[in-house]
Amino acid sequence: MGKYGVAHIVWDWNGTLFHDTDAVIGATNAAFAELGLEPVTLEQYRALYCVPVPRFYERLLGRLPTDAEWAVMDEIFHRYYAEHRVACGLAAGARDLLAGWQSAGRSQSILSMYGHAELVPLVRGFGIESHFVRVDGRTGPSGGSKAEHMVRHLGALTGVEAARTVVIGDAADDAIAALHVGARAVLYTGGSHGRASLEEVGVPVVDSLEEAVAEAERLAA
Repeated sequence: MGKYGVAHIVWDWNGTLFHDTDAVIGATNAAFAELGLEPVTLEQYRALYCVPVPRFYERLLGRLPTDAEWAVMDEIFHRYYAEHRVACGLAAGARDLLAGWQSAGRSQSILSMYGHAELVPLVRGFGIESHFVRVDGRTGPSGGSKAEHMVRHLGALTGVEAARTVVIGDAADDAIAALHVGARAVLYTGGSHGRASLEEVGVPVVDSLEEAVAEAERLAA
């Protein structure tokens, strides 16, 4: 396919545009406490985190959680997170970067594994919804991969081609989802993964969203 579509960014939300790391670590440790696990530090979380999420818990438990354990941990995580996300804000520079990309005549959207019903009002509350041609959160059970969600997300966009699409996220799964649909990816170290694990994926890794957008512009040219 030729590069005829407009340059497009698919943004991840949690840990990328939305700087919610403290709430995520707190929610994770609240869930771990239910199984008698020791709390994890940010560094440990970034070194071990993976999707599907039960695999992350397996790295810490030494086994996969049972269905009953997973249900309890997932419920505790989301309850704690909902209570503490209110203290979180947008990542540094995000607002200006979104406005700048849009004003340059390019398009952008959000695809998140955060629940759709919670995501949309959160994005709207920051006053940035108008920057996006589409905002999609997860529908269905939590804990899975983003790849199939990415297929549906790009398929719902008009005038956007995978060849000129760049996914910006903070997790290896964001890059895997991008490659699954033939898009490019840039990974950001400010969220759930440390640099070492991100670099294993083989896509550009950056330390700021400003660098991520500059790299996206180059990749989508």
